[in-house]
Amino acid sequence: MSPGVNRSGQLVIGIICMILIANLQYAWTLFVGPMHSVHGWRIAGIQVAFSLFVALETWLTPLAGWSVDRLGARHGPRIVAGTGGVLVALGWIINSAAGSLPMLYLGAAVSGVGAGSVYATCVGNAAKWFPDRRGLAIGLTAGGFGAGAALTIIPIRFMIATHGYGATFFWFGLIQGGIVLLISQFLRAPNRQQLVQLVPAAHPAKVQQSRRSHPPHEVLASPVFWILWVMFLMIAASGLMVTAQLAPIARTYGVARVIVLAGGSVLTIALIIDNVLNGLARPFFGWVSDHIGRPTTMALAFGIGAVSYWLLGSFGMNPWLFIVFAGLIFFTWGEIFSLFPAMCTDMFGPEYATANASLLYTAKGAAAFLVPLANVLTAGTGSWHLVFLIAALMNAVVVVAALTILRSAAVHALSR
Repeated sequence: MSPGVNRSGQLVIGIICMILIANLQYAWTLFVGPMHSVHGWRIAGIQVAFSLFVALETWLTPLAGWSVDRLGARHGPRIVAGTGGVLVALGWIINSAAGSLPMLYLGAAVSGVGAGSVYATCVGNAAKWFPDRRGLAIGLTAGGFGAGAALTIIPIRFMIATHGYGATFFWFGLIQGGIVLLISQFLRAPNRQQLVQLVPAAHPAKVQQSRRSHPPHEVLASPVFWILWVMFLMIAASGLMVTAQLAPIARTYGVARVIVLAGGSVLTIALIIDNVLNGLARPFFGWVSDHIGRPTTMALAFGIGAVSYWLLGSFGMNPWLFIVFAGLIFFTWGEIFSLFPAMCTDMFGPEYATANASLLYTAKGAAAFLVPLANVLTAGTGSWHLVFLIAALMNAVVVVAALTILRSAAVHALSR
C-alpha cells in the first residue's frame, strides 16, 4: 500500500478512536452533580477523581509512546491502543459501582491510563504520517478528542436522568472501550523506509523541520523542550479549570437552567457548542500554523483566549453571553493539542514522535492538579472572578513567550 493511500485511512481510524474516548474528560462535568446528590461527597473531593484521570492520562503517555515506538510500526499502535480500549471500559465500569471516593479514584486512574494509551498512539501516528500537513493532521486527530463528546452530551444527560449515573458509566464505558479495541487493530505506523518516502511524496512542508530524529533522552536534555512544556502547562491549566467546572460556574452565575433555544438550557447548549468549537479549533489552528508558523499561531490563539476569560468572568451572568464567551474559551485553548505536538515533532523529528510528543503531553497532567485550586479560590473569594483573571494572565504570558523566547529558541534548535 502506498504511503499516500495508507496514511489517509490511518488518520480516519485515529480520529474515530479519539472520538470514542472524548467524553471521559469532556462529559465528566455531567456526572459531578449526580454523584454529589447520591453520596453526599464534597464537590472538591469528586474533582480529585478528574485530576487523577487527567494526570494519569498524561503522565503515563511517555510509557505508552515508548511502547508504540519500541514494539514497531506494525504491532505497536494496535497493541497499545487496543489495551487502552480495554482499560477505558474497565475504568468506567469501576466508576459505575464506586461506593466510595477511593473506588472512584481507582476508576479514574484506570480509565486515565487507557485514554492516554489511545491518545498517545493516535497523535503520534498522525505526526509520523503527515510531515507536510502535520499541524492539520494532528489537529484533526486531537479534534476528535475535543469535539467527540458533543455527540454524547444529550444521550448521557438523558440516561443519567432516566437510569442514573451508574448505569450511564457502565454502558457508555463498555460500548466505547469495545469499539476502540476492535478498530485499533487496524492501526499501523510508517516504518523507517516509509518515513523517508513520505517527505518527497508529500507536498513540501511550509514549516522548517529538524534534519534528524532525536531520541527521548536528547529531547529531555534540550532547553527548548522545557520552554514548550511550561507554556503547555499554563494554557492547559487555564483551560481545564473551565472545562471541568463549567456546570458549577453556570450554576453560580444563575444561568445553568435558563432555557434559551429549542427547549435546551444554557448549560446543555453551551456544552454542545463548546465541545464542537474545542474540536474545530484543533484542525483550524493546526492548518493555520502550517502556513504562518507555530509561534505566530500560538500568539494569535492565546491572545484571543486571554480576552475571552476576562469577558466570561465579567459578563457571564447573561445567558447568551455565557454561551458565546465560554465557546470562545473552548475555541482558543483546545489547539494546544495540535500546535504543541506539531512544534515538538518539527524540532525533534518524526521517528520518535510518539514518545517525544507524549513527554510534552505530561504538562497537562501537572495542570490537572490546579483544577481543585479553582474551587478553593472560589470558596475563599465568593466568586469566580479571580480564577478567570489568573487564567487570562497565564494566556497573556504565553503569548509573549511564543513571540520572543520560543521563536528564537526554535530557530536555534532547527538550525543545528
